[in-house]
Formats: sequence, structure tokens, C-alpha cells
Amino acid sequence: MSRIYTNLAAAIAAIVACSSPSAQAVPGDNAVLEEVVVTAHLRDLSLQELPSSVSVIGQQQMRDRAAAHVEQLLNIAPNVNFASGASRARYVQIRGVGERSQFVDPVDPSVGIFVDDIDFTGLGNAATLLDVQQVEVLRGPQGTAFGASAMAGMINLRSFAPQQTLSAEFEGEVSEYGGSMFGGVVNAPLSDTLAVRIAGSHRESDGYIDNDFLNSHDTNNIDETTLRARVRWAPNDDTRLDLIVLHVDADNGYDAFSLDNTRHTLSDEPGQDIQESDAFAVQFATAIADGLSFETTLTYGETDSDYGYDEDWSYPGLCAGTDCDGWEYASTDRYLRQVEAVTADVRLLSEGENAFNWVLGAYINHRNTSLERQYYDFAYWPARPSVFLSDYDSEKDALYAQVDIQVSDRLTLRAGARMEWFESSYDDSADVDANPDERMWGGELSADFELGEHASVYALIARGYKAGGVNGEALGKANGSGLNDSVIDFLRSRLEYESESLTNYELGYRLSSVELGLSARAAVFWMQRDDVQLKSWYNEGPAFVGYTDNAASGDNYGLELEANWQTNQWLRLSATVGLLDTEIEGFAAFDPDNPDAGPVDRSGREQAHAPQWQFSTAAELALPMSTFARIEWEGRDAFFYSDSHDARSDSYTLLNLSAGYRGDRIELTAWMRNALDEDYTVRGFYFGNDPRDFYTNKAYVQYGEPRVAGVSARYRF
Repeated sequence: MSRIYTNLAAAIAAIVACSSPSAQAVPGDNAVLEEVVVTAHLRDLSLQELPSSVSVIGQQQMRDRAAAHVEQLLNIAPNVNFASGASRARYVQIRGVGERSQFVDPVDPSVGIFVDDIDFTGLGNAATLLDVQQVEVLRGPQGTAFGASAMAGMINLRSFAPQQTLSAEFEGEVSEYGGSMFGGVVNAPLSDTLAVRIAGSHRESDGYIDNDFLNSHDTNNIDETTLRARVRWAPNDDTRLDLIVLHVDADNGYDAFSLDNTRHTLSDEPGQDIQESDAFAVQFATAIADGLSFETTLTYGETDSDYGYDEDWSYPGLCAGTDCDGWEYASTDRYLRQVEAVTADVRLLSEGENAFNWVLGAYINHRNTSLERQYYDFAYWPARPSVFLSDYDSEKDALYAQVDIQVSDRLTLRAGARMEWFESSYDDSADVDANPDERMWGGELSADFELGEHASVYALIARGYKAGGVNGEALGKANGSGLNDSVIDFLRSRLEYESESLTNYELGYRLSSVELGLSARAAVFWMQRDDVQLKSWYNEGPAFVGYTDNAASGDNYGLELEANWQTNQWLRLSATVGLLDTEIEGFAAFDPDNPDAGPVDRSGREQAHAPQWQFSTAAELALPMSTFARIEWEGRDAFFYSDSHDARSDSYTLLNLSAGYRGDRIELTAWMRNALDEDYTVRGFYFGNDPRDFYTNKAYVQYGEPRVAGVSARYRF
């Protein structure tokens, strides 16, 4: 704890020093502060006007890192972490809150992922960065605008809209590990009121795993195609109609875990992480009266996913002729999901420079998920091939409202509220049938006060929530397994788990000075969680069952800093810092090293995937003849992989480098991510899976990207 407060004091001192009017650094005449507009709110607002914590990552920053997927950007945002356990990061944690995986049971994630207003929460392979203008990371509950889809925050990807200018861009990339990409964008006006923008890309990589048993280097490969089309019709200044079509086809491999915790696997049946998504959105906005406008967004999406892996991470005969001969098992686990979702969001908004502005809206979301799991049932020995089927329907209906009151030239008050009705129906082939339903509410209150021409402060209270759910797998295992009676009774008592709520208290400071070439934002927060939903496991060797349980409460508090400084026309600096402390109260989980002892109280422990510190820094130097050089350094503290065991990651730092040429038409960039080839982990489990040590429990980890170098080229006309 003392380290947290020491770092907190140092960070506050640094930001105050940078923002002091007495600062002497003055940028060159050509240095300007670019206005950044955040779109993931009920109204588009400047980043410096928002009374909340938001990070915005622009396209140039994505290109400097040669980022292809949102997972390669998340280290930039303070107090944001992610979990892989697949070919890409499927789940995100913000301020220590967020799920880390999905296997059998339905999951309502705490952090939403939206692409052009289309909800891809839990379907992270769709978060590719083709023609994405900016990525917005909203920290803290978004209870008014998004409700249950964003209890801890959300990730919003916004692509470029069509413009009334004919243009095109083509790009290509080659990199280590068999990496390649080619793609292009064409923007064309079809008339004075109609324009279209079409983008497409295909990316391949062998991945960073060597399968020694199969003598293969591409069992954890990347093979992704993204296509996007946008059409905009704007007959006048007051009316706009947008049609967005998105197709993502990820045919990726999944062979990431090794019995030896290396990048060398022994799987005889490597898995796959396939996702094919087709979605579209219709966005319409028009003025219907003086000072009054109407907006609506309709979306539809369907996804087929095929996620599976070699469960034993080895091959028959691994123990032949050794002491563990006969101890081996062989199995695979495969999850075939079909997800179909329809949403409608309609709202009325006041318009104009008024002292009183308001938004009134209604929202409907219907989602169906069907699952076919092909697995080996360890209730029998040897384990038998089995099939599990489930069907889950959910509907969310909501009404929301927000008012902004300009009390004076300096003081603005905001109040928002959302009421949401949740209904669901779940049934499966293990004869589990449940129908959770409930009414939930969230919202926010904020006060924003201008300190002067360049600086302002805000105070915020926001409440978010997420629905309860069903532990179908747990009850099915309890009814049909050979577990002991106390475990069976425990699992049966957890057929359903309750909804969770989160209240965020936040104080923030913002500075934006063209004279200094400096923009900075700082926030201190305390998030109070009630009925915390936590994933737990009961395992005996390689056999395990997962379930979600409610802890009594949790506390998450810390600090976030972000600063950008254009020191002169040649040098630009940026930095982010996240400090976080978390705690769980009233939570019991099975000890994987002594499961027969029953659930053990884990109160007072840190929450999973919640590192105590995180930082990123970057310096970019503009050189003669339109060339540049950029260096980035980032890192994070160690964190627990799970709330139900004590295995944890190591802390790490990463160095990223890039340099190149940016001309009017041609852009060339040589880049290197993780230049020092640091080993770091993006997912971890704790159980017994190695027959060579007779299934002794230990931590198994998935490594992040090693050092990768490449060259990117773009041509615009």
C-alpha cells in the first residue's frame, strides 16, 4: 500500500508541475493541439469537455505501432488490462473489473466492445483496426448511455465516415514470423449528397509458437480478412443517413499453452479460434423542429465461432517407457457458437447553445446464443466423447434521459439516468432450465467547473450494473458427475447468480493550453462494487468445472494521468500512468491444492487482472525531409490470473521502436514491437495437466508477442 501512495504523490506532483502557468517551455509556431472528439456518448463532445476518464488513440498512433487489432493498443490506456486464452484478446478489464474468459455458460461482460455502434462484446476477434479513425477507451460505468453493456467501461472503435472527396489508399506490410498484410480504402462521392467508402484487408502470420510434435511453426497462426463499406447520404446540413456493413473472417489457429511453459508445444490436435461475423448498422439523424433533433441507430449482427483446443497439450505416447506410463489422458474441447443480435436505439435531443439541454431515449436489444460443445466427459474413465447443447435468449429494454444545465459561465451540471428491464431464457441438454429476469438502474451526476481559460475540474458519481446469469455447466456436472456430495450440493445451490452493481466516485482535472503545447488529464477514483460476480473453479487434476459466484463487495480505487506535450515543432512527448488498488470481501472459493476442504474465504485479496501500476511513455522526433523516429516504453505490475487461485504474472516493461518517412502520398515505416524480446504473459491457469509430474498443480501461462520487426508502406492518391 505504501508504494501506491508514494507513486500517487509523485504522479500528482508531476502533473501539477507540467500544468503550472509558470512553465517555461513554449512550442514552435507550427505546433498546435489537435481537438479530439469523443463519439461514444449521447452527444459528441471534445475530449477536454468530458467530465469522465477517456483515452482516445488515433490512426497515426496505431500505424506507428503497426497495430492490427485493438489488443495491441490497450497498454496505452491507464488501468486497462486484457485476457487472451485465444488467438486474440477476447476480454478486457478496466480498473480491475472485467471477465477473462467464456467457456460453457452465458456471459454478460463488464466491458463492452463496440464497432461503429455494433455490439461485439465477447466477440473480440472482430476488433480489427482496418480504416479505424480512433479507438476510445471509456473508464468507469457508462450507466446512462450503455447500461449493462458497460458496467466497468467500454472500448469503442470508430471508422472513417465517407467524405465528398475522391481519394484512395493502398497499404502493404511484411514482418517476421511469416507476417504479411495488404489492403486498401477507396472514398468516392456519388453525388453532391451521397458518398461511399469501401475498405478491405487481409492479414496472415505463422504466429509465435513452434509445435515440436508436428514439426510445425503455424499452429497458432493468424489469418484474418476484414471488409467494411460505409455509405452516407446528407441531403442538407440537418439530415444524415449512414449505412455501415462489416464482414470479419478470422480463421486463426489456437495452440498457445505448453506443458513446459515455453513457446514450444506438443499438441497432436491443435485447436482453432475461428470467427465469422456479418453485421450492419443504419444511423439516421435529422432536425424535426427548431432546437429539436431525432436520432436512431439500428444494428443487426450474426457470428459463427469455432473455438477449441487440445486439452491435454500433448500426444499419445508422451509417457511411453517412463514412470508415468499409463497416466496419460487425451482429449479435445470445442465450442461451436452461433450468436444473433438485434438492437434499436432512438432518441430526441435538444439542439443549440442553450443553458438547458436534454436527451431522451429508448433502447431494445435482443440476443440469441446457441452452443454445441464437443468434449470429453471426465465423469467416466477413460473419458468419453460427449456433446453438450444449450440455447440462451436475452432481451434488454431500457429508457434513459440526460440533462445538462449551464448554471454559470464556469459551472455545468449534468444528470443522467437509465432504467433497464432484463429477461432471459436458458435451457440445455443436461436438463437445466432457468429464466433469470430483473429490473436494473444506473446513471450519473457530475459537476464541471472551469478554473480559467485553460483548466477545469469535475466531480462525478456514476452507477453501472450488469445482469445476473445461469451456471448451467455447474449444475449439469453436479447432476451427472462422480463428485463428492458436499461439492454437488455447493454447485446445485449456485444455479443462478445475482446481478452486480458498481458505483464510481471520481474527481478530475483537465488542462489544454495551445501556448504551452500541452494537454493533460488526471483523475482519482473509488469504485464500490456490490454482489461482485467472480469466476471460480473446482478441479481435480485435469477435470474441472467452472461457475460464477457473488462476493459480498469489492473496492477499486486509484489514479489515472494522461499528458501530451508538443515541446516544439520537432519533438512531441506523451505519457500515461495508472495506479490501482483493489480488494474483495465476502468471497469463498475452492483451494485447487486442497479441494476436499471446501470453499476457503478469500476476503482481503486483490482482484484478478488488476495490476497496481501501469505506464506508457512515447517520444517522437520530426527529422529533416519528412522523416521521423519514435520510441515507446510501457509496462505493468504483476497481477493475479484468477480470483480462485494465487498464481500471478510477473511485472514487465516493453520497448517499441519505429522510424520512417511521411510524405504527402507515400508513407514508409520500419517498426519493432517488444524490441528487447521481453517474455510476458497474457493468460494463466493453475491446475494439474502434466502426466510427467503426475498432474501436480502448477501455473500454466500463455505468452504475449515476442520481438517482431517489420516494414509497412502506404500510397495515397
